[in-house]
Amino acid sequence: MDGRRTRRTTGGEMDRGTAARVAELLLHECSILLELYRKKEAFTAGLADQRLVSVPLPSSQTDAKDKLWCLHSALLQCLSLLERAIIKEEEELGGGVTGEYEKQRKLVKDRLEFLIRSIGELLRATDGGAVLTPSAELNSPTTVFELKVWVYQIFREVDYWTRTTVATLKDLPTVIAKREARTTRAARSIRNTRKMM
Repeated sequence: MDGRRTRRTTGGEMDRGTAARVAELLLHECSILLELYRKKEAFTAGLADQRLVSVPLPSSQTDAKDKLWCLHSALLQCLSLLERAIIKEEEELGGGVTGEYEKQRKLVKDRLEFLIRSIGELLRATDGGAVLTPSAELNSPTTVFELKVWVYQIFREVDYWTRTTVATLKDLPTVIAKREARTTRAARSIRNTRKMM
């Protein structure tokens, strides 16, 4: 095939690999964003975590579809919060100048959107239906300091759920691979039965 090497994989495996790579990249980008924000606002790393996303953590007993639903839902809420934080930050703290921090923030948002699409494809591959997402907690800040802490908490929330996604996707391959193997065997059995007729 004109010198190119091809590898045949199932759609689920390719999507899982893509989602895992994007999640790992996003995790790296989040750490850079958090560092830039801490420097910009002179924050220490010791601010208390406060969960803003209201989705239960996937457990080891949860099946693959439910784990993916939890991740997808949490990441959608993170995106919603991140978009609100960007708007609020630009309105209250001024915008217009695009520096390293603003470029990194946009990169995190873009990667998060791509990760959400990848997880959505994985969810559809496991026969998952439409994803209904509860809204994220909305405590709008009233002072400039509260706004800065709120933005920082949102960045930490994106980092937390990205870390959770990376860990969860590492456990999923065996679960999804078994389901794909059953589906492939069933399809092969049906084809063989039809040939015999």
